[in-house]
Amino acid sequence: MVATDPGSALTAQAQLAMTQGQPLPKLGNPTDLAAVRKAAQNFEAVFLSQMFGQMFKGIGTDSVFGGGEAEDMFRPMLIDEYGKLVAKRGGVGIADAVMRSLIAQQEKTK
Repeated sequence: MVATDPGSALTAQAQLAMTQGQPLPKLGNPTDLAAVRKAAQNFEAVFLSQMFGQMFKGIGTDSVFGGGEAEDMFRPMLIDEYGKLVAKRGGVGIADAVMRSLIAQQEKTK
């Protein structure tokens, strides 16, 4: 059965396989696919957090309402949350590429 989410990497792979007359990808049980998706999304979140951290290095703080040691302590947590949110909302495509790679690795081990 083909997944119904048109934006998912698995759907794209399944549709491509069907148009080329190839068998559908085998993934085992559905929880495997959910675990692969979560791992790929977590990887993208970490990558984005690192990228955002570099972007925020050059941004100063407003002396009236910000700055100080408290902001230095909490800014990395905020940046991590930004990374998680962007990855959860679709990210920049890293999670899909990682997911395809993980699925391919899973197929090789079967």
